[in-house]
Amino acid sequence: MKLLARGTLTLAVAVLAPMMDAGLALAAPFAYVPNEKSGTVSVIDAATDAVVGTIKTGGKPRGLAIGNGGKVLYVSDQSSNSLIVINLEKREVAERIKLQESPEGVGISPKGDWVVVASEVSNSINFVSPETRKAVFSVATKGKNPEHAHFSPDGKWLYVSAEDADMVDIVDVEKRAQVNAIKVGDRPRGIGFLPDGSRAYVAAEIANTVYAIDTATQKVLARIPAGNFSNGVTVHPDGKTVYISNGRDGTVSVIDVAENKISATIPVGKRPWNMAITPDGRKLYVANGRSGSVSVIDTASRQVTREISVGELPWGVVIQ
Repeated sequence: MKLLARGTLTLAVAVLAPMMDAGLALAAPFAYVPNEKSGTVSVIDAATDAVVGTIKTGGKPRGLAIGNGGKVLYVSDQSSNSLIVINLEKREVAERIKLQESPEGVGISPKGDWVVVASEVSNSINFVSPETRKAVFSVATKGKNPEHAHFSPDGKWLYVSAEDADMVDIVDVEKRAQVNAIKVGDRPRGIGFLPDGSRAYVAAEIANTVYAIDTATQKVLARIPAGNFSNGVTVHPDGKTVYISNGRDGTVSVIDVAENKISATIPVGKRPWNMAITPDGRKLYVANGRSGSVSVIDTASRQVTREISVGELPWGVVIQ
């Protein structure tokens, strides 16, 4: 083996160090939390559960999704009616894409070819191309005030919840049109699909109920009583458990998918909203809007292990 001279070795280290730092900056997983009132996104290292960065966005950041292999974070900004594009390597805003009025929930297709944003006032879903970074088309929804938009695991369907309705709108992505609506309880909000796509779970806030939907028939197969103001939905990667945040109770309900029943209730912070789970399924991160914090739940013990202070009015979490 040929040895490097000391000077050459020093030069090599100097050249490689920035590259190593860039790689570490993107090392997964990190949790990203939009803070509505602070106009920032908090960056949490999921290995240490410590805030390691704050990205200034301004405005009122809400919905978010990660794209481009974990290099880009998309965040909706209600105040500027735009989709903020954040470069995660630099942790700074790279661009703002103009959208329709009052954008909220953000989703990304399984293939990464579409970013979708629910616009509350225009009652529509904006489809944005990550390649051109332009809004290509929009789909009008029958439900008023759409909040969340989630792709099915195969990318064929987009399920949309509407706050001022009692239905879930279903968009055929290829047809670029709404093709069905499933009646649920008052004010549907969070949506989550099982990994195999066989069911979708929808939390209806005013009804205090979670609806399990058979995606093959597009019909409700179970109604599961939840806590007060059930809203956020997150599915465990193994597909055996669904988590529901209950805003008024300050709790997270745990649903056993096999029985479609609540198997545990976990106290968290005040007014929990949206959540995310680590890729290995070991930790659930819950944004507590009124506490200005994120509760970290160990999914095995079903206990809160850490309370992380973030900005004001954290809306949700995404992990990559």
